[in-house]
Amino acid sequence: MIVVMKSGVKQEHVDHVVDLIRQYGLKDHIIVGTDRTVVAAIGDDRGMDTSAIENAPMVDEIVPILKPYKVASREVKSEPSVIPIGGGYEIGGKKFGVIAGPCSVENEKQLMQAAHAVKKAGAIGLRGGAFKPRTSPYEFQGLGEEGLKLLAKARDETGLSVCTEVMSISQMDMVAEYADVLQIGTRNMHNFNLLQAAGKTGKPVMLKRGWSATLKEFLLAAEYIINEGNQNVILCERGIRTHEQYVRNTLTLGIIPAVKHESHLPIVVDPSQGTGHAYMVPSMCKASLAAGADGLLIEVHPDPEHAMTDGAQSVTTETFAQVMDDLKRVAEAVDREM
Repeated sequence: MIVVMKSGVKQEHVDHVVDLIRQYGLKDHIIVGTDRTVVAAIGDDRGMDTSAIENAPMVDEIVPILKPYKVASREVKSEPSVIPIGGGYEIGGKKFGVIAGPCSVENEKQLMQAAHAVKKAGAIGLRGGAFKPRTSPYEFQGLGEEGLKLLAKARDETGLSVCTEVMSISQMDMVAEYADVLQIGTRNMHNFNLLQAAGKTGKPVMLKRGWSATLKEFLLAAEYIINEGNQNVILCERGIRTHEQYVRNTLTLGIIPAVKHESHLPIVVDPSQGTGHAYMVPSMCKASLAAGADGLLIEVHPDPEHAMTDGAQSVTTETFAQVMDDLKRVAEAVDREM
């Protein structure tokens, strides 16, 4: 249920409601909106007598949460969330943010070339995998902590926010030490222990949709992170697996308005993973912005032909610069800002 507070509520009134919620054995989430403050009470409240909460000072009304995803739902927070990602940058709201860089950190020269190029073109964040989940155990698995150190160095040189994947609970503290945004990959969307651990760090989390996950499952995965007290969750659509074999994945842009309808969380799109073909990436970038996405996660490599991972879907730095120019015109047409 949602406890809607009256306008002009003071912190002492909110604290009192929180105490009552906890006495009922429920979990509380305080959400401060532009007009109202609400307190979400999470847990089994069936048959519960809520009169004590209803009669508490400055409580306006109690509204049941009908969606299975409670705190991620628009029932709890009607206005879209804006998530700070470090470096003074944000994802969500009117501004459209682009995070770009190589699929994996290979060496210092490769990463720095990519970082400076995407920064110059207008990106707000640098992506790059220090730990790489690979289908085959014989393929390049990433540089580990050395890769994280290179990402931190690139941040120092460019001012970009760093987004990188964490694959296990044992890596969490290490990755959180270096990264601004923790990425949970598609293979781990259902790794609920990992989601909870990411939530406990307090760091912004970019949650990628599992390749067979429904919208409901996607938002419930986000709920695991939020329930640990971390509301800084960014959803990422990266395509799902279908019968089509021409593309690596089928990029389902219809999920963008669906998420906007169901949730207050921002959503970005990864057109590189979503297609598997570099030539498709520019078109899907523009389509994502036009469909209402809040940002992009793009694989950019200074030399895709010799990339150690995902070269076929990585655009060159020159192509990326052109994409950013094109996106500015699309953003203007749909009343967004770059």
